[in-house]
Amino acid sequence: MGQDGRVTSADRSRDLRVGTVVPVWILTLIGAVVIGVVNIGDSYLIWLPIALAAAVLLTFIIQLSTLTREGFVDRIMASVGGAVLILAVATGVLALLQLVNG
Repeated sequence: MGQDGRVTSADRSRDLRVGTVVPVWILTLIGAVVIGVVNIGDSYLIWLPIALAAAVLLTFIIQLSTLTREGFVDRIMASVGGAVLILAVATGVLALLQLVNG
């Protein structure tokens, strides 16, 4: 907020970034955990790319529903980049678990 109590453009941009990027990360994390728990063997290698595709679609649905042009590319990059990072870590953990468990 500005000194006069009004919401500034920077505040709105930050709130929009947090409100549209973090839900994608949370749902991606939930998807990765579900994939890790439900799948047997190396079938997680089939489902993790599908989770990434779902995260990309969800990102575009959320971002386009805001009807805000300012920061659009930054929000898309943050959402998809975070989802890729989460799924990369999940892939590494699941690969290690498969090696340990044989």
